Amino acid sequence: MKRVSFLLPALFFASTIFGQTPPEWMDVATRERNFPNSAFITGLSTGSMRAGETKTDAAARLRKEAQAYVAEAIRVQVSSETQSRDTRTKTQTTGKEASEHINSIFEAAVKTSATIELTGVKTDSYNDDSEGLIYGFAYVNKYELMGYYNASMTMTMQQLESTLNTAKQLETGGEKAKARSQYEEAVPLLVKIEQAQDVLVALDPNASPQRDKTANYRSDIIQALARLAQGVYVYVESTEDMFGQKVDIVANKVKAELAVNGCSFVEKAEKADFQLRIRVTTRTSDKTDNMIFCYADVAFELFDNHKQKEVYKDEISLKGGSNSLDKAGRNAMSDVAVKISEKLDQWIK
Repeated sequence: MKRVSFLLPALFFASTIFGQTPPEWMDVATRERNFPNSAFITGLSTGSMRAGETKTDAAARLRKEAQAYVAEAIRVQVSSETQSRDTRTKTQTTGKEASEHINSIFEAAVKTSATIELTGVKTDSYNDDSEGLIYGFAYVNKYELMGYYNASMTMTMQQLESTLNTAKQLETGGEKAKARSQYEEAVPLLVKIEQAQDVLVALDPNASPQRDKTANYRSDIIQALARLAQGVYVYVESTEDMFGQKVDIVANKVKAELAVNGCSFVEKAEKADFQLRIRVTTRTSDKTDNMIFCYADVAFELFDNHKQKEVYKDEISLKGGSNSLDKAGRNAMSDVAVKISEKLDQWIK
């Protein structure tokens, strides 16, 4: 079972009372009356000084223990909900590669957001000299904590919906790589909302913090990522010299040809399934009274990011002609780009 930790605030209300009248929370009946379970979560710890410890140090340690008891009061339910959702995520995806990719995204988001902040925790401590014991007490108002998480959930929900709308627009427009990136950015937002919902329900079992809405968003994200994972993402890096002029003729043409076969293109190599590196130069050949001919010489290699190895490389030279050197060079480069695409077709799948 996954464990969800709780980040307790560095600054909290604390007082250490030595040799004074016991505070009201030391009395069970008074504590239950002043901090009823319906409105508070409380934690009480007891201990004595350890070797080399001062009373102040011991009191601080026991206050922290009391805080931990407050956190533990809702930790198990939050952890259980997180594990249940992870299981559902795995069963909703099909295809080994797509499933592994989607699961890794959600697991990373859960791991990153695993620390849940319990704001507003207050602590106190009391030293009982007669018994040689020190008591630590911590409490948090459920309604204050619920207010914090409701506000956080509302703000994050707005960010999530905006991100999903952008992702859908990009996918509709055929920009698959950018769409996938947006869907991936939506995952940690969704996880943050779901964990806020878990805390709210743990504090109040009758709470209904839009669980149906986030369940639908989770399903939408999983389906979109699975759908987009079926495309092939290519990073293209080219160096093209046409008689001293830097151009992108071959790269643009190759992208257009590969796009017809369902490929999409990314701006970062680490986001790609394949990396294609192209180097092109041109040289003059011969000419007639009305025509000029030249060659486009290309060397290219294809690197598979998943296999982490070069899977194909080749060199091609094609001749092109026109009534000017510039047009002849462009024709040769355009023709060689088509040839590259044909040779890559069997590898980029």
